[in-house]
Amino acid sequence: MRLGVALIFSFVLGARCAAAELPNILWITCEDISPNLGCYGDRFAVTPSLDALAAKGMRYTNAISNAPVCAPARTTIITGLYPPSTGAEHMRSLVNLPPGFRLLPQYLRDAGYYATNNSKEDYNIEKPGKVWDASSPKAHWKNRRKRQPFFAVFNHVITHESQIRNEIEDSDRVHDPSKARIPAYHPDTPEVRRDWAQYYDRITMMDQKAGANLLELDKAGLADDTIVFFFSDHGSGMPRSKRSACNSGLNVPFIVYFPPKWRHLAPKEYRSGGTSDRLISFVDLAPTLLSLAGFKPPDVMQGAPFCGKYESVEPEFSFGFRGRMDERIDLVRSVRDKRYMYVRNYMPHRIPGQHCAYMFETPTTHVWHQLFEEGKLNAVQSQFWQPKAVEELYDLKADSDEVKNLAGSTAHSAVLERMREAKQKWEKRIKDVDFMSEWEMHARSKGSSPYDVGHDPKNTILQRYTPLRTLRVRRRRSTYQGL
Repeated sequence: MRLGVALIFSFVLGARCAAAELPNILWITCEDISPNLGCYGDRFAVTPSLDALAAKGMRYTNAISNAPVCAPARTTIITGLYPPSTGAEHMRSLVNLPPGFRLLPQYLRDAGYYATNNSKEDYNIEKPGKVWDASSPKAHWKNRRKRQPFFAVFNHVITHESQIRNEIEDSDRVHDPSKARIPAYHPDTPEVRRDWAQYYDRITMMDQKAGANLLELDKAGLADDTIVFFFSDHGSGMPRSKRSACNSGLNVPFIVYFPPKWRHLAPKEYRSGGTSDRLISFVDLAPTLLSLAGFKPPDVMQGAPFCGKYESVEPEFSFGFRGRMDERIDLVRSVRDKRYMYVRNYMPHRIPGQHCAYMFETPTTHVWHQLFEEGKLNAVQSQFWQPKAVEELYDLKADSDEVKNLAGSTAHSAVLERMREAKQKWEKRIKDVDFMSEWEMHARSKGSSPYDVGHDPKNTILQRYTPLRTLRVRRRRSTYQGL
């Protein structure tokens, strides 16, 4: 049945687009940065190209990546599905999708687009056939047929976590470590300041590459025909951002530009140089692009289009998650609205700073852990190396660093209950299969897919986890600490 629906959708898509002009769509993406750009009010940032794009486009201030690390975040984008629903939550895992499920570029190619990716994929799912027309360091929109619309992705890895610790040329050092803002959870040491400064240096280098992408588009005479998106694949690569399902790990810069020709497809709140506080997340991207192409997204997609013909009403909440990251197991779900971030830790005994070998290559991680072992950190800085609270609640307006846990605050009990209920309803709605162990999930889905296991009405495997999850919250409510 799913395969038949997909084939019908593809046929209708191709037939309808044959007589319609479609917008070009350019995605300029980067890795591992939070909204640390000049256009977001960050005075330490040097980002003239992206600031100029934002000045004629629009910035989203409440955009999240759903996952705080690349592979599950990118899997969310390409499928339009939450990885906890498909079993693709765990870093560098590989699962099957049900027969008939397709990926975003496949839908767009059926609509007549030339779809290219330059060049990182990093999906946690088996690809159902040919996905891109070209996906390599040589992939480019210029290789399409004459007058063929394109969907082109250019991903810049220069801001990746690994580049924070790699040496750069003196000519690329433009940020003074002494002027870097150190978040409350990090110790103020030379190593930490150096890493934060180089993180910003890398952003400036990426900005130059993004500017080159835009200049190339303009020189080709295509700027007036192309809708442009810019975003990062998740939050900052610094420890306690990347791999953390809180706002510091999920919140990303997100800029869109609609040329006058395609302004009728822009979000209702679109204003040149303006901002939108609408909640958007990566699960919304696939249905949004189909909406821009004029087609209603298939019902199986779990996101909400935020522009185009099928622009939807704004959701009340955005959802985040964390599972296994490389060699370290954890299970975290989070919910945010425009003010509060709620985090539910299902493995509170596993500290936030588990020894993930890749993360420990960053100098900040080393010195931070060393100072903890020596007893030289304050209470806030020590949290990363201690067991987690079962529930966390942060007021993002009053506490942007997310260090004062309000989960035990009587004044915030109604907020806590509202966010907790939203999380539980979301888990049930998407059929969150990752409450099974990774081994059990793969064993039960052998011959099918984790999505099928979760959505099988005869399968009661997930139901037995619900009472346990609720009971743990009730038993440990007295352990919260408002630091």
